[in-house]
Amino acid sequence: MANHFDLIIRGGSIVLRDEVRMLDIGVKSGKIVALGEQIGEDAETIVDARGMTMMAGMIDVHVHLNEPGLGIWEGFASGSAALAAGGCTTYMDMPLNGVPPTVTLAAMQQKLATAEAQSHVDYALWGGLVPGHLDDLEALNEAGVVGFKAFMSSPGEPGEEAFSEEDDRTLWEGMKRIARLNRVLAIHAESESLVSQLGRIRQVEGTVSAKDYSSSRPILAELEAVNRALFYAEQTGCPLHFVHISSPAAIMVIAKAKERGVNVTVETCPHYLALTRVNLEKFGPKAKCAPPQQSKQEQDMLWHVLRLGYIDMISSDHSPCLGDLKLSDNYLETWGGIAEAQSSLELMLDEGHLKRKIPLTQLTEMLSYAPAKRFGLHPRKGEIRIGADADLVMIQLNKAYELTDEQLLDRHKQSPYAGKTFSCKVAATWSNGNLVYEKSSGVQPVKMGNWLSGSQLVDGSA
Repeated sequence: MANHFDLIIRGGSIVLRDEVRMLDIGVKSGKIVALGEQIGEDAETIVDARGMTMMAGMIDVHVHLNEPGLGIWEGFASGSAALAAGGCTTYMDMPLNGVPPTVTLAAMQQKLATAEAQSHVDYALWGGLVPGHLDDLEALNEAGVVGFKAFMSSPGEPGEEAFSEEDDRTLWEGMKRIARLNRVLAIHAESESLVSQLGRIRQVEGTVSAKDYSSSRPILAELEAVNRALFYAEQTGCPLHFVHISSPAAIMVIAKAKERGVNVTVETCPHYLALTRVNLEKFGPKAKCAPPQQSKQEQDMLWHVLRLGYIDMISSDHSPCLGDLKLSDNYLETWGGIAEAQSSLELMLDEGHLKRKIPLTQLTEMLSYAPAKRFGLHPRKGEIRIGADADLVMIQLNKAYELTDEQLLDRHKQSPYAGKTFSCKVAATWSNGNLVYEKSSGVQPVKMGNWLSGSQLVDGSA
């Protein structure tokens, strides 16, 4: 007689959308089919989760895995392994840095061929909005991108010629077209005219320290770009998603736009909540990103607006590179990107829940539910509920450990958190009911991640 369940996870503290309860989870054919107390013994595999916390797997809507062409920086296999070890069960890969970048149908098909059978967890793809490729948007949409990405400041090397920042005409026209396609436009919001001029001045003067880099990308540059993008969105009706917002002032500008009825969401990243400008000076270029981290005062206010519910979601912006691109003492020239795939969930639980007592229900909203709703993955993903995919992460809260380079699974061991003592640990991760990571045995060798085509998802733009 066949087992009633493929998997029972028994006795964990289950983080639901509005409460935390001690329940069993029953899984069959990759789906959650039962939630209850003592749901039985009839299962192929039973996992004892007593003393553990069970959450929906993180949905990371902002990662850079760089294939095809730059797998030496990071690839689907290594990047998804790090994500799985960090409790992430779905990610969305950004269109730049690959060779070619995902700005044409042919480039997207090449990326999909590279990704096939290489990912440990499920994934979706972003397309690019860049000058010269407006007529490619419709084909990318039909092929299944989940949305489009645009830069209001230079994305830098590599791929600079193919993936450049928007001129105002491209941004305006692109928003009109994306609105008609009913997709979301993700925006890197920094004013190129401001940050490029400030950067050139510092290069000429030879003032290229961590402090100089931070001052070359002031909060004003973020605020100007946010306001401009919101104005265009109001005129075109284009749904917006602001990536890696660093300042509480920009968060509140976006919040006021929401009150006016603008269709907009906003993410911040763990490196703005866990690191400050002081850490950039301490850890060196491996902590460099754009926008840069802010002061401790700004960080405290960022946590405050997060607690009040003004931040929709948390994403890693995992953006690794070759090690020698992080070696220069010139902070204006070193690659700007943080390798954070493996630590995002643990950082939010450590810094947010254990230190600041932010409820687990609020954290799972930002880490899983809100991304699923915005990008059409819900009700299939985003919460622990009957009928959803069994995308689950088991966490040991109050289990201290020190993160070392040897534990990191991404291609280059560049984490600014190496040496940090975390107060919690991901113990296991399941994707579609399949165990993909377990802390004692590591990431499982079989890669079973599925491509989530945007054409098959629920409209999440409204």
